[in-house]
Amino acid sequence: MTVENVASVRDLADRLPPSFTLGVAAAAFQIEGALAEDGRGPSGWDAFVQKPGSIMDGHSPAVACDHYNRFPEDIALMRELGIDSYRFSLSWPRIQPDGRGAINSQGLDFYDRLIDRLLEAGISPMATLYHWDTPLPLEHGGGWMNRATAERFAEYCLVAGQRFGDRVSQWVTLNEPVSVTLNGYALGVHAPGRALMFDALPSIHHQLLAHGLGVQALRAAGVKGGVGVTNLHSPVRPASRKVGDRLVARLYDLLMNRIYADPVLLGRYPKLPVVSRPWLHSIGKLSDADLKTIHQPLDFYGLNYYFPVKVALGRGITPIPADTHKAVAQLPFHEVGYPEYQTTGFGWPVAPAHLGILLAELRDRYGDALPPVYITESGASFPEPDRVDGPLQDARRVNYIADHLRQAVDATAPGGIAEGLDLRGYYVWTLMDNFEWAAGYSQRFGLIHVDFETQERTPKSSFYWYQALSRERKRLPG
Repeated sequence: MTVENVASVRDLADRLPPSFTLGVAAAAFQIEGALAEDGRGPSGWDAFVQKPGSIMDGHSPAVACDHYNRFPEDIALMRELGIDSYRFSLSWPRIQPDGRGAINSQGLDFYDRLIDRLLEAGISPMATLYHWDTPLPLEHGGGWMNRATAERFAEYCLVAGQRFGDRVSQWVTLNEPVSVTLNGYALGVHAPGRALMFDALPSIHHQLLAHGLGVQALRAAGVKGGVGVTNLHSPVRPASRKVGDRLVARLYDLLMNRIYADPVLLGRYPKLPVVSRPWLHSIGKLSDADLKTIHQPLDFYGLNYYFPVKVALGRGITPIPADTHKAVAQLPFHEVGYPEYQTTGFGWPVAPAHLGILLAELRDRYGDALPPVYITESGASFPEPDRVDGPLQDARRVNYIADHLRQAVDATAPGGIAEGLDLRGYYVWTLMDNFEWAAGYSQRFGLIHVDFETQERTPKSSFYWYQALSRERKRLPG
């Protein structure tokens, strides 16, 4: 490790609050493989990847990282890494293949083994109940466009809570409902591949209703761990001071941030500008009973942050190449990018200062309604690192994690721009290179390199940097 990295480790370790959680995150469909093993049913993503052109270079998630069979090896690497917590997701179709009715005992047994092995390694389990793998029979019934899916989700949450509630430290109901609605139902670039544009808005309400019902089910099951939700947030700025750019920036913020957070934290939908779609007119007039269900008391709020967004009026092509699609050109606004920043392999701007800005916006917007916050995902994909007499060198990832973590803890420290926000932890996305949805294996986010032909795991220099941070922090008093 370079002198500069040692200095950054010591500096960051000094800044971290004593009980601050350092973790890593992953998702079942992206790492488990074993899609047809031990009674797992198909998900909407299983069907989507079969569509020609849906996944870059035709990559298949059938094996992925083979985590289903190699999880002891992966947990051993986590233990070596020295993290406090592992955020993983339960595969709904592995536990309940049809999304209703019969439970697959082999699926439950797998997660029993995973959770028990994590606890033996001294790693706290954070379980996400839904990370985009809707059981295929439910998807065929309308998926999140169908209110009944929310009810089925609550039944599944009850099963998971009853089985694992004595050992899971924290529960996340949903991961990034905005990504499911936008990419899956509005633009069609993710499963289930429906390009409904603004007509996809019912999928927002049904996911949020599922969250509320899921919280109720977990608490009815008597889970011992805290319960929360994870939303993706991006600070949004207009491309100029022109009225049109400012108006679409406000609309973008509403549709990407507030429409998901306001009902959960405030018990109401934000007021939306008048547009032609009936659902946008009616979404603020939904039943008080539904909003009360959505607005459950939470033990924490999960925040996924990757990059800020700048928006301009008019049609255009987003500067994020992996997410482009012809449907994007139909939108009344477009992203214009931040040319002043370096970019990741996905073309995302590397802008750590905006994480602090985002935390301040959340504090100002939600105040006392905002529970303690965990950054449940933050990370970056970069091209293959180089091997230079030792670990694979990925200095840009080291800098990304260090800069974002520093911005987060400084922003929420006394005198910081987000002072008063209770920030409890930071989870790196991701533990190891994996199947990155529509981008297949082209984008590598991992602290650990995976050879997808041999399944060999090789820690990168970012792994050893994060390991050193964990060790240095644990040496400090308190």
